[in-house]
Amino acid sequence: MPGYGESSKFDGQDVSLAVQGDALAALVDSWGLDRPIVIAHDYGGAVSLRAHLLHNTVFRALALVDVVALSPWGSPFFRLVADNADVFAQLPAALHQALVREYVAGAAHRPIRDLDHDALVRPWLGDDGQAAFYRQIEQADERYTRDIEHRYDQLALPVLIVWGERDTWIPLDRAHMLAGTIPGAELRIVPEAGHLIQLDAPERLTGILLDWLARLPH
Repeated sequence: MPGYGESSKFDGQDVSLAVQGDALAALVDSWGLDRPIVIAHDYGGAVSLRAHLLHNTVFRALALVDVVALSPWGSPFFRLVADNADVFAQLPAALHQALVREYVAGAAHRPIRDLDHDALVRPWLGDDGQAAFYRQIEQADERYTRDIEHRYDQLALPVLIVWGERDTWIPLDRAHMLAGTIPGAELRIVPEAGHLIQLDAPERLTGILLDWLARLPH
């Protein structure tokens, strides 16, 4: 995803969900993948759904794990930063790092191991990383999910929805709403797991995914 992780980051970069959906569609085409099975988390949900519904990228099946898919989304803190991104971008590096560490920690239900915490925070540090952190929040716009929400009932592929019961970033009611809009969607709720379900309950999540993959029609 451009602008995230170890990918390119630069001033003026468009990292919107529109760009991400287009990039995923182009990547699947470039790699010559034939009906890949996609497992998506957080923004990855909107990205994969846009690639499928707007760019005609064909998936064999789709797993949506604590995803951004239905508006409204974004915590009060997220919206505060979005409305004042230019101010937050000027924070001293030490304050910025403390803010990001606290922000990331809030996505998990259990304490995050230092190794994992550092890995999640590191891409957002330094001059490029700090600017990129606020850039992606500033460009987060619910219109990119509103573009596709009305088409979820057209999804004609196996869809699994997995949600952490303790997700405070995207509350559990969104899982039920999403499952209700997608024909035949299977919903699995994971207790004692937050938004970072892959860290809170890795064994449980892996078991659910492996079970689902084993049951997919060939």
